[in-house]
Amino acid sequence: LDAALPHILAERFKITQQVGAHTAQVGRPAADRTRESEQIARLRRLAADANLDEEFSEKILKFISSEVIRHHERIAEGQ
Repeated sequence: LDAALPHILAERFKITQQVGAHTAQVGRPAADRTRESEQIARLRRLAADANLDEEFSEKILKFISSEVIRHHERIAEGQ
């Protein structure tokens, strides 16, 4: 399972890079706080269903989201 995590994250970031390029093309901001809040709520529900600590899962998603936003900002600067 530990070996799968880097591959899963790499796949996620590959997709969010495409989202970041589209976001920059249409002139939207790198961060979407409403979407982030919705994703956190969704992840907390999934964590609860999986008997995983909801606060822990939220921390992980916030960390990943901050990295995605950093990527989006970098992409937007290059546009």
